[in-house]
Amino acid sequence: MGKVQLFEIRLGESRVVYSPGEPLAGTVTVRLSGSLQYRAIKVSCVGSCGVSNKINDTAWTVEEQYFNSTLSLADKGVLTAGEHNFPFQFLLPASAPTSFEGPFGKVLHQVKAVIDTPRFSKDYKCNKIFYVLCPLNLNDIPEIEQPNTMSITKKFNYKLVKSGNIILTATSDLKGYIVGQAIQLRTDIENKSGRDTGAVVASLLQKVAYKSKRWIYDLRTIAEVEGSGVKAWKHAEWKEQILVPALPQSILQGCSLIHIDYYIQVSIKSPEVSVTLPIYIGNIAVNRVPLSPSRPIQHIPSVVVPSAPPEEEEAASGYHPMDNVSIPTKSHSQQQPFSYAPGLSFQEIRVDSEQTGSPNHPTLCLSTGATVPYYAEGNVVPVPTASSLILPPEYSTWGYPYEAPPSYEQSCSSANSSISNGN
Repeated sequence: MGKVQLFEIRLGESRVVYSPGEPLAGTVTVRLSGSLQYRAIKVSCVGSCGVSNKINDTAWTVEEQYFNSTLSLADKGVLTAGEHNFPFQFLLPASAPTSFEGPFGKVLHQVKAVIDTPRFSKDYKCNKIFYVLCPLNLNDIPEIEQPNTMSITKKFNYKLVKSGNIILTATSDLKGYIVGQAIQLRTDIENKSGRDTGAVVASLLQKVAYKSKRWIYDLRTIAEVEGSGVKAWKHAEWKEQILVPALPQSILQGCSLIHIDYYIQVSIKSPEVSVTLPIYIGNIAVNRVPLSPSRPIQHIPSVVVPSAPPEEEEAASGYHPMDNVSIPTKSHSQQQPFSYAPGLSFQEIRVDSEQTGSPNHPTLCLSTGATVPYYAEGNVVPVPTASSLILPPEYSTWGYPYEAPPSYEQSCSSANSSISNGN
């Protein structure tokens, strides 16, 4: 850099994570080996979002800006040899969205500094990225504490001339979770046929939608657990849990170009049938009603419309009593939720927490899935999964709009002859 030996931005208390509406203070440091003539020294605080049609491409197709403030640290003059420090302070807007980074776009917040030199001389520039966290309080979402249930009936044929029904019902204990929390999942399968089913699989899915010239979807399997199949003429119950790994929150408030959704999908491989439960991932845990130390998942009977009249099926296959059995878990496939920055630990954040506004700021680490960063603070040991974790999940990144899981509103309003919600 010639005469400029050091040109950098240092944030106060070496912080990297800030909240909307919070002051951001720091210092621009310049160290010179000789005198340097300049026209101005300026510092800017910028927040923006960019989306591209190509993966990992920073030539944004669509952009939006959230704030852009500039301060003049020094007017025209000469800096002598040695070190010079220029303090600055900005006030972050209350509407600043949470930082996010994915393969097709990012929400980026940064401080930029420039030494504007005379004509024909080289300008000097540097920047410092910082992260904004606008916590999602799950308690602000209606009915978030209620169980989430979906049921579907599928009629299928086997052995050329025979037919049967599969009734698949999945229930989660809540509609929203925080990182480190276990999703308690219950699955009921009624195999009304003379054929054994394939394995049952429960997956935690992340769908990130990027608004460019067209919508681009990045759909990933974050965690997966597999259970055994169901024998012919059996009513099986499968209870499992999925530990939520380090993931960004569901809603980027204030950002219109990137949408994040999460789903629990329970599917049977053969015959192919699945149900999808939309859920939220937030930062402030659901306040459970303290009726008992633990609230088990309530069995909610679902109203299922038969695919064929009972008389027709009884005539074809005869009457078969349904035996009740339990499904054993075969394997877990989940990102190791604890492969994060050293010293990071989880905490269940509560509304009445005394740490609000505390100088002990959240720790920053990389999240699984498509995005960074994830923030956590405190130290609480997450609940382990029921089985040992094995191979990491297989990720699939789609650069074009494939058929995505339904939105929360679409799922709630869905009602036809083969799908019914539990009440």
